[in-house]
Amino acid sequence: QVQLVESGGGLVQAGGSLRLSCAVSGITFSRYGMGWFRQAPGKEREFVASIRGTGTGESTYYRDSVKGRFNISRDNAKNTVTLQMDSLKPEDTAVYLCAAESTGFSSWYAREYDYWGQGTQVTVSS
Repeated sequence: QVQLVESGGGLVQAGGSLRLSCAVSGITFSRYGMGWFRQAPGKEREFVASIRGTGTGESTYYRDSVKGRFNISRDNAKNTVTLQMDSLKPEDTAVYLCAAESTGFSSWYAREYDYWGQGTQVTVSS
């Protein structure tokens, strides 16, 4: 059984930081591309960041609005993917979800991902 469990969300003031983690089990983690997405109320799910699997170079990708503020990383020994979020803004408020993609090539498109976590709420106050 595949499980993705996010943690680390919470309430933070603008300019603050949060560190999200996603613990993964039930797959050969190192081979999978991993992504973080977010969804705010009334809005579509949107890509935040992704990291390719070990076999494809572990390249990282970010949406423009988070470049320089967010950093995605993975620990294949612990089967976890982390999203470090700094200089948070109120517009970053959303439920953040991690996802796993079996080809190892991390995609910007949610439909390309095979497995999803339940999400963790991030709220940034102004």
